[in-house]
Amino acid sequence: MDTHARVGIWTRIAAVPVRMVADAVRVMVDWSGRPTGRLVLPSALIAVMIGVAGVSGTVLVPAAVSAGSATPLPSPPPPALNLPGGVPTAPPAVAPSGPPETEEPGGRAEALRAWAEPMSTRTGIPVIALQAYGYAELVLARTNPGCRLSWTTLAAIGRVESNHGRAGGARLLADGRALPPIIGAPLDGAPGRELIPDTDNGALDGDPEYDRAVGPMQFIPQTWRREAVDATGDRVADIHNINDAALAAANYLCRHGGDLSTPQGWWRAVLAYNNVQSYAEAVFEAADDYGRRSRT
Repeated sequence: MDTHARVGIWTRIAAVPVRMVADAVRVMVDWSGRPTGRLVLPSALIAVMIGVAGVSGTVLVPAAVSAGSATPLPSPPPPALNLPGGVPTAPPAVAPSGPPETEEPGGRAEALRAWAEPMSTRTGIPVIALQAYGYAELVLARTNPGCRLSWTTLAAIGRVESNHGRAGGARLLADGRALPPIIGAPLDGAPGRELIPDTDNGALDGDPEYDRAVGPMQFIPQTWRREAVDATGDRVADIHNINDAALAAANYLCRHGGDLSTPQGWWRAVLAYNNVQSYAEAVFEAADDYGRRSRT
């Protein structure tokens, strides 16, 4: 995935007053905690859609829906960006079918197959990915109803970040795991990339020198430690599994955005994921298109 970011920040701050250095460090720490850990230059978007404005039927809530840390993260300051107003077109509600709980890994999202299959035909999004997005929306409707997260937003982020787990020739297996693993470029401060030294000894991204964005929703290791969640019931929070990653992303968006049915909440959430205007606009366009297509 192509990236663009602020370059040479550490060399530039050496020449500014101490107060500005402190401000710069604070901004870097806050920014590097974003899921992707870098600014994204989105690729051209395919006209696809998905979404849900409400919840119907049984609620599919996993045993563990909380992220690794229950402490809310601070919301980023209002961005000085020239962004359009409004929210993406809202799609029809997700319609789960089948039992709400099952001991089989992946079985919770599997209850959405009857809804996801025709929606996949309309959108071009893999059924596995649609089930993950829809399930995450249903979980947040139960655990954080004030958020009003639509699965179109998750799908739009998944599209921009990894083409729904298909970046670099990867594909989603039946259990939701992306293979081969999707690993971003090293965040080594090179042109177009932020500088984020390694935080996990390469455990998640295979790089003991620099962090990299990982998985279908492109979390960096330090953020995944806070957001990791098991959505499938297999007792493993897997950054490479789109079910776990989508629910983690949903938790993150709701914590940072508040009410995503409002323009302020929606833009705040998406910019918390990646604070770049072109990225937020790309996510908006995809989510809006998903919502429109879901109603055809």
